[in-house]
Amino acid sequence: MTDHPLLDIRDFSLVFDTFDGTYHAIDGVNLSLQRGEALGLVGETGCGKSVLTRAAFGLVPSPPARITGGSVQLQGRELLGLSDRALRQVRGREVAMIFQDPMTYLNPVFRVGTQLVDAIRAQSGGQTKRDEAKAIALDMLEKVQLPNPNRQFAAYPHELSGGMRQRVLIAMALAAKPKLLIADEPTTALDVTIQAQILDLMAELVADMGLTMIMISHDLGVVAQVCSRIAVMYAGKIVEDAPVARIFDAPAHPYTKGLLAALPHPFRRQDRLESIPGTLPDLLHPPAGCLFAARCPHAAPICAKPVPMREIDYSHRVACTLYDPAREKDRADA
Repeated sequence: MTDHPLLDIRDFSLVFDTFDGTYHAIDGVNLSLQRGEALGLVGETGCGKSVLTRAAFGLVPSPPARITGGSVQLQGRELLGLSDRALRQVRGREVAMIFQDPMTYLNPVFRVGTQLVDAIRAQSGGQTKRDEAKAIALDMLEKVQLPNPNRQFAAYPHELSGGMRQRVLIAMALAAKPKLLIADEPTTALDVTIQAQILDLMAELVADMGLTMIMISHDLGVVAQVCSRIAVMYAGKIVEDAPVARIFDAPAHPYTKGLLAALPHPFRRQDRLESIPGTLPDLLHPPAGCLFAARCPHAAPICAKPVPMREIDYSHRVACTLYDPAREKDRADA
């Protein structure tokens, strides 16, 4: 047994070279996952959640993207600098991804079974025979609780509902038994009832298969149903990282508090939901200090200085100059 985490991202930075200048999409991100851990990566649209995970595994085109520093290690193996061929071997076999809109990632002219079998054979480098791949595919369709797997195996994507197509993508991702699963907004395109079913399914699969998972979402309530830990991302930086219970019970960063306040309350009537005023900063010209300062109700002159990530305790980190544990306790007791 090795002591290093399954995934270890250190000081990772990425920019996009545009006609208007250099866009600082990811700035010095540090993030690690232990084996069997389920991490929720949350933040508003445009905060860099999807870019971070895709760039880490070579799925962001260069140019215009350009990695300017850092390290991405999977099981102690450095991924940055690997050839496209080597990264293709990592993707699918060791790392699998589930994306937001299944219809975008399923080919409408091929049957579901054909696409599953081809994906399974590709993941094994062609070593899995077609009959064996079909058996694996049908078994996975049953595991993701797709009704009548044989019938859906022979169907075209347009013949399935949105929830059924998402289950097909989950089956495709998990067929190779990857070490890491990245789920990028996997339920956003689904209605509330089907969303709940997919979240329950993913929580069950994570537990049964011992998966390590990153779930990307803008919704703290969604990731809380599946994940044990949450990393809050804002404007290309991680601003808070803590267990789910700590995020909900004792959030430390004003942005995290704003996200929580925007959640609908199940037992309180609300005429309108809370919102965070303002917009994301211009990352073509990012401020030198706290990126959230312009939207923060507690901002002070000291926030114009660079903000390091600090540890509240061994499991809770926050990037806020103004955070004071004693003051937070007084507010909680008030």
